[in-house]
Amino acid sequence: MDKLVVFKDKRIRRVLHNHEWWFVIEDIVFALTDSRDPKQYIQRMKQRDTNLKKGWVQIVHTLNVETGGGNQAMLCANTEGIFRIVQSIPSSKAEPFKKWLAKVGYERIQEIEDPELAQKRTRTLYKAKGYTDDWIEKRMRAINIREELTDEWVQRGIKEHNDFAILTAEIHDATFGLKPSEHKKIKNLQRENLRDHMSDLELIFSMLGEASTTEITRNKNAQGFEEIEKAAKLGGGIAGSARKKLEIESGKQIVTNKNYLVKKIKKQDVG
Repeated sequence: MDKLVVFKDKRIRRVLHNHEWWFVIEDIVFALTDSRDPKQYIQRMKQRDTNLKKGWVQIVHTLNVETGGGNQAMLCANTEGIFRIVQSIPSSKAEPFKKWLAKVGYERIQEIEDPELAQKRTRTLYKAKGYTDDWIEKRMRAINIREELTDEWVQRGIKEHNDFAILTAEIHDATFGLKPSEHKKIKNLQRENLRDHMSDLELIFSMLGEASTTEITRNKNAQGFEEIEKAAKLGGGIAGSARKKLEIESGKQIVTNKNYLVKKIKKQDVG
């Protein structure tokens, strides 16, 4: 959110809730309207937009936010909720944000009609960040393997977001001997995507664990969470055994604190 120019020089307070950022709605309204009374503006906005008012309790939570005077209970929304609220703000300052949303929405429709466009945009993004073509190829292959696995899970009864997270962690733990959170800690990452900071070999073993899980899940015709979890442990175990063998033969650990793009990103920031 701090990269959106519409919020330039405006302080948007946020709080981490359920593993995602939630933003103070009053701060968003003030940034886009300069209203002297954001609370009143929000009330009038809800009166104008009856659909927003009806769905308010679904997108807005009251959360404790750290302020200069201590923690205060404030109305907050996650990124998706903020996008919906901004659509109801008739302000010239909100127009750049709305145009950006329209552009993103149009691009997503294009990607649904032509899935190759999504991959092209992803490749362009990684290239702009300084990744090598060789690494990008591995990352794109890893994304495809991941999608194939999750599609298989959905077909076999996995629906809840938390179940996807648990199964992914099982594969990761069996592959690397670490939970994803522990792996991120070694690399000094916080909310960044772990796989975007993996080395070539880390990506390769991650792919092996998930591809093996897909194959085992299909061959055993695993159904439901318990059976699929067993397949995940077996698939990750295959990658874990290969990792350990390579570490013994090479004398080097696969998982290190090396963060793939740290040096490159720092150079770009300085420049």
